Amino acid sequence: MVSSAEFVAHCLDLLSPLGRTRARRMFGGHGIYLDELFVALIIEERLYLKADILARPAFEQAGSEPFDYATRDGRRAVLAYWSAPDDAMESPALMQPWARLAMASALRAANAKRPAAQDRPVAARRQARASPRRG
Repeated sequence: MVSSAEFVAHCLDLLSPLGRTRARRMFGGHGIYLDELFVALIIEERLYLKADILARPAFEQAGSEPFDYATRDGRRAVLAYWSAPDDAMESPALMQPWARLAMASALRAANAKRPAAQDRPVAARRQARASPRRG
């Protein structure tokens, strides 16, 4: 049986060809970052990769399952993270297409949270007007 620390290290190795990886304890498991993008969860010795609506069909077709959990009121909450296909867990080369889908999903989510490019100059001007001038 593989220890939790060994499994986390294995997952980081699988994802490392695509960038700098790190794990952080969270959600009773670990959050996995690839170049500062939150791309995966490790829960109960299982790797779940970020999969938005565009990536989800590939995971469904591979037989992956979404990460879900019971809420306090007894309902099931389903997150946008899908189990990595079993064969992808064998090598970094087999993981790369799945990791790329997770990265793309994470990038789309991050970009959706940012203000539109046209709004930034207005916000910057407002902030500059509100800041006291030094001179």
